[in-house]
Amino acid sequence: MKDIPVYLLSLGCPKNLVDAEVMSATLSERGLRVTPREKEAEVIIVNTCAFIRPAKEESIHAILRLADLKKKGNCRHLIVTGCLSQRYGRELLSELPEVDLFLGPEEVPRIAAHLSALLSEPSPETRIHIPRPSFLMTADHPRRLSTPRHTAYLKIADGCSNRCTYCVIPSIRGRFRSRPMEDVLREAGSLAARGVKEIVLVAQDTTSYGRDLRERPNLPDLLTRLAGIGGLHWIRVLYSHPARITKDLLETIAREDRICKYLDVPVQHIDDDILTVMNRKGTSEHLKKNIELARTIVPGIALRTSLIVGFPGETRRKFKKLRRFIEEMRFDHLGVFTYSREEGTKAFYEPSRITEKTKSDRRDILMKLQASVSADINRSKIGTIVDVIIEGKSGNKTFPWVGRTMGQAPEIDGVTFVRARAVAGDVLRCRVVAAGVYDLFAESLVTP
Repeated sequence: MKDIPVYLLSLGCPKNLVDAEVMSATLSERGLRVTPREKEAEVIIVNTCAFIRPAKEESIHAILRLADLKKKGNCRHLIVTGCLSQRYGRELLSELPEVDLFLGPEEVPRIAAHLSALLSEPSPETRIHIPRPSFLMTADHPRRLSTPRHTAYLKIADGCSNRCTYCVIPSIRGRFRSRPMEDVLREAGSLAARGVKEIVLVAQDTTSYGRDLRERPNLPDLLTRLAGIGGLHWIRVLYSHPARITKDLLETIAREDRICKYLDVPVQHIDDDILTVMNRKGTSEHLKKNIELARTIVPGIALRTSLIVGFPGETRRKFKKLRRFIEEMRFDHLGVFTYSREEGTKAFYEPSRITEKTKSDRRDILMKLQASVSADINRSKIGTIVDVIIEGKSGNKTFPWVGRTMGQAPEIDGVTFVRARAVAGDVLRCRVVAAGVYDLFAESLVTP
């Protein structure tokens, strides 16, 4: 297997990306050459997402596009890994004969062994391996970071036990499984030693961390310990269940300078009837109180949320309630998804007469509203002093660098354009001098 070029494409969320990074490093350790150029690869691996219909469509499109390289390029073998394999692998066996292997998330640490067997036996008897998922990475698993060298995702758990009625994740990823705290700390220390300055904690529900472990650690405990690791500048938390935002968690964020004053709290909806049918924990009043508590305990905290529009039972009145909620709460960042009816979920059987056009229209209404809110919030930051982690060159002559503040998570939020002399990975003290709808413009306080 020495020096065989392998191209690995990862789709979907950061949690999936971490799996891809483990696979990439595992292959490299076995002597294969992981290449960023798909056309030179003899083996192509597509790490897929299957959360909602658009994600499934993106995965299928990518597989078909790359399968074409088996006819016209160097590709000898095509492997599909991840959530699409786990969810639909058996159905896709006949639909996608171009695919040599379908591997579920459980097979992440065994990717090299599967590839070795495939290379020695090009027509395997079994083209699919999708056992019940129980894999949980450890600090001992190698990782080949695909993010900028100063930022890395840190997966603290896998799977989910919340059983939201619209969500297929528990059936794809299995029950919620937390990594032992010492193991997480060991990986965080290793990342810091490699030059990582920002770690982003991810899981299906970060606020459930430790509930399944004998020692019963929790997210505030973990954050406190992480804040003591030398070399780390920022620690960011994503995917927090809004009903599980506690005073202890917020006080920890407020107390520790290295923890970003930022929380991602996907509320999904605010109508109590819809929340009940969704099996989302917490009432609308509870969610609002937690948001207010966050802003009280952590002044200036940046809050992100995500919403689902068009869920069965979402009448015009209930949508108006959601719109008023967005107007009143004034989230710093907002994402809106149209409801995707997914087989294998309880919500699949809920009757609905909401058309795709109505769903799209409602999403557009909320995003237009959020654009106005975001512009107002950004304008209020002009003149303030912020720290910015530099990502790279911007292509803007006036503001030649681009980075992010504590209030901007990688890939999902806006960015900050910076006038400075810098290199990627620098954390600069800057003054905000202008604002766009989603982005900020700043200049370094250090004169070049």
